[in-house]
Amino acid sequence: MKKTITVGLLAGITLGLAVFSCNTNDPLMTPVTTGRLRVAFDNVAGTSDLSLNSGTYQNAVGESFTVTKFNYFVSNVRLRKDDGSDYVVPQDSSYFLIQEEKPASQTITLANIPAGNYTGITFTVGVDSLRSLADISKRTGVLDPGLNDGMYWEWNSGYIFLKLEGTSAVAPAAQNNAFYYHIGGFGGGYNGKKTINNLRTITIPFKTDVANVQTNVTPTVQLKTDVLALFNGSTKLSIAQNPSVMFDTYSTNISDNYATMFSYIRMQATQ
Repeated sequence: MKKTITVGLLAGITLGLAVFSCNTNDPLMTPVTTGRLRVAFDNVAGTSDLSLNSGTYQNAVGESFTVTKFNYFVSNVRLRKDDGSDYVVPQDSSYFLIQEEKPASQTITLANIPAGNYTGITFTVGVDSLRSLADISKRTGVLDPGLNDGMYWEWNSGYIFLKLEGTSAVAPAAQNNAFYYHIGGFGGGYNGKKTINNLRTITIPFKTDVANVQTNVTPTVQLKTDVLALFNGSTKLSIAQNPSVMFDTYSTNISDNYATMFSYIRMQATQ
């Protein structure tokens, strides 16, 4: 009888150790070390820093202009790992509104990033259809239509992905020489037809640099956003010919242009 109890006790201990061993080796049970990554957007106009209401710039067709407002949404961020895989930032934490008039908005912080080496970033300019059509309870913060500096069309029930406004001598006098480009449209259906899709996805490698994310080190990726690219891309945008563009077919030319306005500058590591 004692022998039976002893054998049973040993078997129970052995099984318990095996279960404990399986649990401690299970990657799902191992705590994931995380850190943060900052992305700083430096808005420029060619070789000059962008300055609202005062700087004068010239586009590819020779038109001089001043910028009074420059806003754009960045969303659906993914980070490329050095092993070639991607880390997808959770969507609820992946919507940002960059505003030239609000310097604090120009640096975004991605939190809870798995520690490791990252070699590039991918993001979308705009707000995707899933979030655009989501219940208002899912559209808070910069997505709140009442709190996002007019980056929402009430009449069109959609977000303005990019807003560029300014003045130019070639813009119509009837508009007080003002021009504006409010670009949006996520390609949804209406009466059985596809609508304009101005969502653009941009991938930017960090060249030979690596963003080493650790709990005690927060890399800052510095990107350049060149407003002249909106004018000087594959379509040469003339203010005189197109002083105001919103939800119309021509807007896709501008979104194709702004898909090229981002580039990598440098990496900076901070504590």
